[in-house]
Amino acid sequence: MIMETNQNIKYTFSGHETFYCKNLWLKKGYDFVKKGNSFTSEDSVVTLGVGKNMVSSIRYWLRSFGLLCGDSLTDIADYIFDDKKGKDPYVEDLGTLWLLHFLLVEKKIATLYNWFFTRFQRERLEFDKQQVVRFVERCMVEDNKMNLFNSNTVKKDVGVLLQSYVLPSKSMTFDDYNSLLIDLELIRSEEDKTFRFNLEGKRELPWYIFLYAILVKKGENKTVSFDLLQEIGLIFCMSDIEVIEKCLYIQGQMPNIVRYSDTAGIKQLQFLKNLSSEVILDEYYG
Repeated sequence: MIMETNQNIKYTFSGHETFYCKNLWLKKGYDFVKKGNSFTSEDSVVTLGVGKNMVSSIRYWLRSFGLLCGDSLTDIADYIFDDKKGKDPYVEDLGTLWLLHFLLVEKKIATLYNWFFTRFQRERLEFDKQQVVRFVERCMVEDNKMNLFNSNTVKKDVGVLLQSYVLPSKSMTFDDYNSLLIDLELIRSEEDKTFRFNLEGKRELPWYIFLYAILVKKGENKTVSFDLLQEIGLIFCMSDIEVIEKCLYIQGQMPNIVRYSDTAGIKQLQFLKNLSSEVILDEYYG
């Protein structure tokens, strides 16, 4: 289900064919496209070695993570997954998982992931599936798009999101642990009925990836408001205290480049010199 707003922003709640992104799918899809193959070709099922619905799902996830634009691979796709020059082709580094999670939320192609982490999390830390569905419904009402809301489609999308991040409480097969993003431990559940954002027990976010996110979000601005820092913190399930501590740590690592200040109650991060997101990733993977 794709819904286009008046601002030409597409709201997408389907396309994954109810499959979460599995561990090797991004690499498999990247190699497939890199070799000049097309997802719409008749032999794509044989070439990828998966079912027809999974072919569509792999394509959906490549696009949602910002690795595929149209039918072309993006620079960040080559940066991570290229066999010769890629920094982490098989996603063995925890920082790569954090980077991919950020891209998934920030790109806003899979609408629910952005809304869920940056908006729904502001309202409640504990929730059930139906509360997420009602939240999406309310957002569509506010955007005057209620006529395009499909409850069943959104329910399936919520289910896939939770499978993507939640460690199963009653696992039956190895495949239950095959979600790409599950190791981040961003969401925890009680018997798969109630869920909560895991602010305290999640895997540690490398400060390089946090700084990369800031550089991407701030654009050309030299000063980053605390509102924007909070939004980035929400993407990574960080409390305000964690955000401040991370900013202070970055200042300690780069005292001549980054400065955090809290003057008269105005918290902000300042960049004293130009710094590129590409350089930060190079340093992390260096």
